[in-house]
Amino acid sequence: MGQYIDIRRHKTSCQSIIRLMEISLCLIEKYRNHPKTNPNKVFPMISNQKINDYMKEIGAMCGINKKLTFHTARHTFATTVSLCQGLPLETLQKVMGHKSIRTTQIYAKIVDKKLHKDMGDLAEKIKEMNIQLNLNNK
Repeated sequence: MGQYIDIRRHKTSCQSIIRLMEISLCLIEKYRNHPKTNPNKVFPMISNQKINDYMKEIGAMCGINKKLTFHTARHTFATTVSLCQGLPLETLQKVMGHKSIRTTQIYAKIVDKKLHKDMGDLAEKIKEMNIQLNLNNK
């Protein structure tokens, strides 16, 4: 069934129940005894500015010429990691801790790839339904 984090978001006071993926569990284990990790926290607490510095460093190593920030990472998670892999918008809303689905829609811009995939899936389902109907009508 997996392990989950059950938290109440500070900004919105919304409850978020998030499943921990295997990579998450590995990172938790890696930082379990880190000297800068507060005993009441899972990871060392760093500032948004420091996270953005790390993002810039990672971008440079990867040859990415776009300004990378924590905010950019949230957009990427919402679109590429979540929606393009088939996570429903309503589920993403809960994971991101948004009160309103409209806020999630801002983060999760529907990309053309996802649109084409969804329409292709719908076309296949309709085709299957038509085949079943024709078989049943004979």
